[in-house]
Amino acid sequence: MSKTTEKTAEFIDNAYPAFDASKAIEQVSAFTEKGVEQSKEVLAKFKTGSETTQKALESSFQTAKTVSSDLSLKTVAALRANANSAFAHFEALIAVKSPSEFAELQTAFVRKQIESAVEQAKDFQAATTKAFEDVSKPMKTAFEKAMKEIKIA
Repeated sequence: MSKTTEKTAEFIDNAYPAFDASKAIEQVSAFTEKGVEQSKEVLAKFKTGSETTQKALESSFQTAKTVSSDLSLKTVAALRANANSAFAHFEALIAVKSPSEFAELQTAFVRKQIESAVEQAKDFQAATTKAFEDVSKPMKTAFEKAMKEIKIA
């Protein structure tokens, strides 16, 4: 051995007489193993959370697809009802014999269309509110579950 190496070894022995390298290695090994275990636990929780989120998203997308189809059908039905009402009104206008009859028909048609529009708006509002609740429910449930798990941890 060189003089420097001998002096360094001698210095370590004199400076740290109670230092046991095997215990230090055991402590480092135990610390490393604990870190690996904690990393595995975190990864398992992350995987579980990711799977839960994926399922919630898939459910939300499926619900959105179904709800959008329902809203589209409601829209088509409303458009069809409005078109049929307009054609019936035009047919009635063709048979008008006097200006007073025309005014009476026109007033009744406008009143009926306004009432119909209000009812359709209420239906659409109820349908879109329900749609929003249905689409957001899986994500809301997943979020609440995750928050409970965070509070527990």
